[in-house]
Amino acid sequence: MTTAAISASEYRMSLLEIYGRYQGVLALREACNTAFPQSRADNDKAFTAWQTRHKKSHEELDQRISMMIRAYSKDDKDYARNFGKYQGAFLKQREEAKLILLENRPELEIRCKGLPQFLQSRESDLETEFANEWLVLRQWQMPAR
Repeated sequence: MTTAAISASEYRMSLLEIYGRYQGVLALREACNTAFPQSRADNDKAFTAWQTRHKKSHEELDQRISMMIRAYSKDDKDYARNFGKYQGAFLKQREEAKLILLENRPELEIRCKGLPQFLQSRESDLETEFANEWLVLRQWQMPAR
C-alpha cells in the first residue's frame, strides 16, 4: 500500500474502526463495573495494566482523533466546538454500548468474568488486532492546509 493510494476516507475509516474497538473496551469495563461491582477491583487492576501496556498506541489514537478533528475545523474556536461535539458523540455511543451490554446479563456475566484475561490477551492489543488499519494511519500524510 503506497501513501498515494490511501484516501482521507480510508484514513478516517481505519481510525474510527480502531477507536470504536477502544471505546468498546471502555464500555465493557463500565458495564462490568456497573453490573458486578464486586469485581471492580480486579477489573480496574487489569484495565490499568492494559492501559499502561498499550499507553503509546492509546495516546497515538487520541492524538490522531484530535488531528482529524482539527483538519475538519476552520480555526481554534471551531476546533474546540468540534472537539466537544465529537467527544460528546463518542461518550454517547459508549454509553449506548454499555446499556446494550447491560440488557443481556447472562452474556455480560460471562464476558465480565473473562475481562481480566481478555485485557491480557492478544485480542485486546489494538495494534495487533488492527495491524492493517494502523498501517493506513501511519502511511497516510494529512494534506497541508
